[in-house]
Amino acid sequence: MSTHKTFHLPDLGEGLPDATIVEWFVKVGDTIRLDDNLVSMETAKAVVEVPSPVSGKVLKLAGDAGDVIVTGKMLAEFEVDPSMPQRAEGQDTGHHHGGGDHDSVGSQDPAPDDKVVASDEGGAISDAGTPAPKSDAERGDSGTVVGAMQSSDTVHSEQASSVGGVKAMPAVRATARKLKVDLSRVRATGADGVVTMADVKQAAADPALLLPSPRAEGRSEGASTPRAPSHEGRTGDPQRSTLSQAGRPMRTRPPGAVASGQPEQLKGVRRNMARVMADAHSKVVPTTLSDDADIHAWTAGNDITGRLVRAIVAACKSVPALNAWFDGENLTRTLHPHVDIGIAVDTEDGLFVPALRNADVLDARGVREAVNRLRNQVEDRSIPASELSGYTISLSNFGMFAGRYATPVVVPPCVAIIAAGRGRHQMTPVMGGVEAHKVIPLSVTFDHRACTGGEAARFLRAMIDDLALAD
Repeated sequence: MSTHKTFHLPDLGEGLPDATIVEWFVKVGDTIRLDDNLVSMETAKAVVEVPSPVSGKVLKLAGDAGDVIVTGKMLAEFEVDPSMPQRAEGQDTGHHHGGGDHDSVGSQDPAPDDKVVASDEGGAISDAGTPAPKSDAERGDSGTVVGAMQSSDTVHSEQASSVGGVKAMPAVRATARKLKVDLSRVRATGADGVVTMADVKQAAADPALLLPSPRAEGRSEGASTPRAPSHEGRTGDPQRSTLSQAGRPMRTRPPGAVASGQPEQLKGVRRNMARVMADAHSKVVPTTLSDDADIHAWTAGNDITGRLVRAIVAACKSVPALNAWFDGENLTRTLHPHVDIGIAVDTEDGLFVPALRNADVLDARGVREAVNRLRNQVEDRSIPASELSGYTISLSNFGMFAGRYATPVVVPPCVAIIAAGRGRHQMTPVMGGVEAHKVIPLSVTFDHRACTGGEAARFLRAMIDDLALAD
């Protein structure tokens, strides 16, 4: 084994090209043991911990918290200590990125699940927690989120780490930073003194719940970075800064620019969203149809989201062409016998689209329970990566905020997305006069290469007819 080892960032999820550093668990000069937590990284799907591939001294770290590291680029360098536990040379999979000749670590996951192994040994972890069988022929990059790591016959699951005397999961630490909550002052209610997501959110909602600060000069994990005064002399606004989020000096006013804002690098979910939207824009030929669904006949207790899901299912059964995937390169279409609806969920971090599986066999109660579960998992960033893909059609219920009609983006391989606007009352002609009826604006955007305008119109008609029913 060579004296020095370079660790390149492995693929942490669904072929994502980069990840953002959340927190280093070591610093240059520290000694780390094999499989100890090295760093927590944020991807578009989750905040995950990356283990050390070797035992030895840390020589170099790629960046600071907030920096974006490209997949396959150097993450850390080590001086290997032969006297400490190491993996045998034969265990190194030689996992590389981009075809380079890097002496890197990380491995491919042969199983199409939501777990990737970031170690020399490689191999997927089964639901039962045991290593899944693997062979050279089975090896392939599954592109899913790191949630577990395998070393020989031992399986290490992601767990709470102790940093600064505070035990918390990486996702909890990331949430604390966003909410500007000092983790050292949060009252821990989890097992073995672990700070939970609920603890952080309660503390953010009610600062009176925070414990007294152990020392004024102590490091606050969730506190914001001190900001430097603006070189333009705006001393009265503490939110202005000449530092980037990584703490580096930056120009606040480029030559010729008149805007007062500062450029901010997109990270995590927003960074991935930008890529997905740009890719969809270049690959889809979108067309949108809009109309109103009259829900005047609804009885009390109808769940709008539940009824929209039911209407989409009814329309998919009537016009299967929109419940499909389309391959634009090979010009092939796949019609799905089941209905998995991608439910757009808006968060401060960006857009998530978890899949409501088997919507065609769920009753109203089942739909509501499933939607609530997905929203909660998205909110606390615990949703499996496998639940964020594979849907057959999408729903954006943006009307809960504002807006009537929309032209939402169709993300391949899906061919359609339904948008529901804000309900309103309008005067509707009836026998003998007019009545005030409540209506829901609907927009159906579809890839015109995969289905015809007539099919889209009949799909919209089927939705309107189902929504018109009393219950």
